[in-house]
Amino acid sequence: MTQKPASRIVHINGWPGTGKLTVGRLLAKSVGARLIDNHTLLNPAEALFARGNPLHASLRGQIRREVFDHAVRADPAESFVFTDTLADDADDSATFSWYVDLAAARGADLVAVLLDCAPEENARRLVSPGRSEALKLTDTAKLQQLRANYKLLRGLAEQTVEIDTTELSPEETAARILAHIGV
Repeated sequence: MTQKPASRIVHINGWPGTGKLTVGRLLAKSVGARLIDNHTLLNPAEALFARGNPLHASLRGQIRREVFDHAVRADPAESFVFTDTLADDADDSATFSWYVDLAAARGADLVAVLLDCAPEENARRLVSPGRSEALKLTDTAKLQQLRANYKLLRGLAEQTVEIDTTELSPEETAARILAHIGV
C-alpha cells in the first residue's frame, strides 16, 4: 500500500518581477497543490483603496485571516503554494509566521523559497505585458527604491531554497525547487 505524501506549504518570496507567480503555477501543477498568489490576497484591497489608506491594510489583513483560517480547515492532504513579497523586517516576519502556523496546524512541511534576479533583469521583467492589468507593480523606480531600502526575508523554515532566476527559465526554476523538495 502506497502512502500519500504529506501535505506541503511552499512559500515563494521575491521581488515583484522575479517570476513568483509563473514558477508558482508550475509548482502547483507539478505537485497537485492549490496556488494562492499574493495578488489573490492583495487585489481586492488594491481595487478599493489607495495603498496609504488605512482601509487598504485593514481589508488586506481581513482577507489574509479568512484565507488562512479556511486553509487550516481544508482537506489535510491538500498542499498549497503561496507567493509573496516579504521584507526582512518585524512586520513581514510576523506575516511569515502565519505560514509557519498554517503548516503546524495542518501538520504540513513548510518550504521557504526565495527567488531573486539581477536588478537589471528584474527591471526588464517588471514592464512585461499584462503586469499592469493584473494590478502588479510596473514602476521601475519604485522597484529600485524597494531593492535599495529593503532586504528580502529569508531562511525562516527548516527547508529553504534560494534561487537566482536571472539566467533561468521558469521551468528550470521550478525544476530546481522540485529537486530540493524531493519531487
